[in-house]
Amino acid sequence: MRLLPAVVLLMLATACGSARAPVAADEFADGFADRAGEVAGHWQRSAEREPWIAGFVPLRNLTLQPSWERVPRWVGRSMINSAWKLETEFPAEAPAPATLRWADGGTLSVPVLTAAAAYAGLSKPRSFVDEECPAGGCRPLRVIAVTRGEATMPSSRGEVRVPTWEFTVKGVPEPFRRVAVDPAAMGGPPRPLAGGFQEVSTYEVRAPAELQLTYLHGACDTTHGSRVHETPEAVVVDVDVREDGDVRACPAVGKTDRIGVTLREPLGRRVVLDSSSGVPLLPRSDIRLFEYQNYDPRRS
Repeated sequence: MRLLPAVVLLMLATACGSARAPVAADEFADGFADRAGEVAGHWQRSAEREPWIAGFVPLRNLTLQPSWERVPRWVGRSMINSAWKLETEFPAEAPAPATLRWADGGTLSVPVLTAAAAYAGLSKPRSFVDEECPAGGCRPLRVIAVTRGEATMPSSRGEVRVPTWEFTVKGVPEPFRRVAVDPAAMGGPPRPLAGGFQEVSTYEVRAPAELQLTYLHGACDTTHGSRVHETPEAVVVDVDVREDGDVRACPAVGKTDRIGVTLREPLGRRVVLDSSSGVPLLPRSDIRLFEYQNYDPRRS
């Protein structure tokens, strides 16, 4: 964790040539202990914790994208402009609850939306349009059939199979799929703590009590080691990264590296938290929750 303003180098936003006084190593250690305690305590009290570890927190849009290389160009333009046209009837019966199953054996019973509710989510107007309809209007997306299906999507507890509604559009070789789980039964992605950024992006369990961290740092930084703070519910991790003191100008370029960290006890089911942002980390994942601070898949 960087305790200096220059940490924004990792966000590629720093101006070159900032100067500052050197900081002693014990100041870094004291700063980490305080920050790690704050992060662990915030997570323990957070309303986002229980859904993250025991519920269903989706980490992808609820409208699952088709294989665009197989879809005509007009389809994407019509979809962005919400040019939907319903030409079929939806099933009248209310779906029974579905059971979600994770690789670790965890399960969760969730309510399932009707086809009409799923279609409302699929066809709702977009908040932005990056490709306007041509003067003559978009070609309508003529929905001619609807069926139940399943899909795999990432979640806070790993990949999970979810029920979907699949909408067949005339002239399109693949159906449009919408996750059928009621958003009211989902949790939202945890938000970063104020003023933080995500330094450690992911981790890999190399042994029961050994983690390999993947972290970001600036082009002129030196890594002085990794640090960890453990509680019964969480493991807060950090990398001691400091900018070389004799550097006068440095390019605003972020780099990715890896470093190991040893725990006192096996990780088990504890959540790994990044000390800089306070957000939980996903193992062997390219999903960075810091980037979700203005995005909630439940509203997608």
